[in-house]
Amino acid sequence: MLPQGLIVSCQALPEEPLHSSFIMSKMALAAYQGGAVGIRANSIEDIVAIRKEINLPVIGIVKRDYTNSSVFITATSKEVNELIESGCEVIALDATKQKRPKESLEELVKYIREKAPGIEIMADISTTEEAIYADQLGFDYIGTTLRGYTSYTKGHILYENDFEFLKEVLNQVNTKVIAEGNVITPEMYKKVSELGVHCTVVGGAITRPKQITERFVEAVKNHS
Repeated sequence: MLPQGLIVSCQALPEEPLHSSFIMSKMALAAYQGGAVGIRANSIEDIVAIRKEINLPVIGIVKRDYTNSSVFITATSKEVNELIESGCEVIALDATKQKRPKESLEELVKYIREKAPGIEIMADISTTEEAIYADQLGFDYIGTTLRGYTSYTKGHILYENDFEFLKEVLNQVNTKVIAEGNVITPEMYKKVSELGVHCTVVGGAITRPKQITERFVEAVKNHS
């Protein structure tokens, strides 16, 4: 089981300056030294490198684009197999209602349960309806990861209207809820923790210096 506390997402896509399994392993080490209780990582290569560096539970994902679907987070059994091989403790996958490239969500959950019963599963959702469905499917965790990233939630963010969406998810499901998505300040992290989430994933605010720099630059632009 994932411990309660802060999970740091250590990811960099190929087009980003820090794209490197070595760099991500050092990011994870820094997060561990800072008090993180877990890591979220993308790709078998990064996960293996991170596990050599630290002994923290890892939420594993594989991001891969498919031409016939908008689902790109652990979309098929191919990505699931890679994550099982990586040794991660939790597999996270897109649990939205978007058209999938191959297997249904139910089929993927069943596949993981049968092939790797010791690995927990996290549902990345974008609506309360999707959270309720994930709860019914028996996921171990439900994360608000994709709020604002599906076509039907674009423009919505996790913390709008005093975290109304997060509160609704917490009230509607029995599964442990993970807050993830644009939690960019310690104050926001404190707020979601007080609302009763099991743990919180923070990524860009800690491990993406390009995004952090852009926020500083934009703050001055908006002020002038």
